[in-house]
Amino acid sequence: MANFTAADVKRLRDQTGAGMMDCKNALEECDGDFDGAIEVLRVKGVKDAGKRAARTAANGLVTAELDRTDAGVLVELNCETDFVAKTELFQLVAAQIAAAAIKARVADRLTLLTTEAKPGSTVEQLIEEAGASLKEKLELGRFARLEGGYVASYLHRSDAALPPTIGVLIQLDQANAEVARDLAQQIAAQRPRYIVREDVPADVVENERRIAERITREEGKPEQAIGRIVEGRLNAFLKDVVLVEQAFVKDPKMTVQQVLAAAGVKVTGFARFQVGQA
Repeated sequence: MANFTAADVKRLRDQTGAGMMDCKNALEECDGDFDGAIEVLRVKGVKDAGKRAARTAANGLVTAELDRTDAGVLVELNCETDFVAKTELFQLVAAQIAAAAIKARVADRLTLLTTEAKPGSTVEQLIEEAGASLKEKLELGRFARLEGGYVASYLHRSDAALPPTIGVLIQLDQANAEVARDLAQQIAAQRPRYIVREDVPADVVENERRIAERITREEGKPEQAIGRIVEGRLNAFLKDVVLVEQAFVKDPKMTVQQVLAAAGVKVTGFARFQVGQA
């Protein structure tokens, strides 16, 4: 008997968007292994299963704060409902957290929680106080800091009635406000995970190659063509997740690398947060 419950089927469905029977069959095939079931759904072509597996059930906002043009922070603050995300208090708390992070030059999330946000209150205490007032659980989500070179930020509202839910912090090796703005918007829209191909971990590459080979074989492709098809699919994956290899959104005839080369600048770092997605 497969080692999973109805709750596991529902969880897989919630995270992948696949049908109930697809999820049940995938878990049966993998004897209850959750990650394996996600892979099975990807291989069988269930739309966006792999991407949706990264979702989280959270609301809130993303905000940014810059210190001159050579340092900046990106902060995610989570709440339970959109209603609270729209409140003035919730947005004020997020701004206070970002300001505290800049002032104290905080480098990581755990340190930020213990940083003074206002006289007599740490960031963690500020969040707890606001949660009690708003009658919802609030928590500090992700945090990033970039320093050196030229740092810029971009915040995007997916809904005009809500605060920004997508935020990008980008770092160039030298000042170029136009390129920084364009690439921050590129990152917000296209969701790259790495700057250059060399940044992609070997295990990620090998896992994608293995999945591509499995998909190709299940499609019944001729044995002599499998290697070429797999490498083509792997290259397509890398062009999707590597920033400099993406087509430039403002001019798809160019790659991001060509834009950078024309401007004489390099991307040295970036962070992208989206509420509700890992």
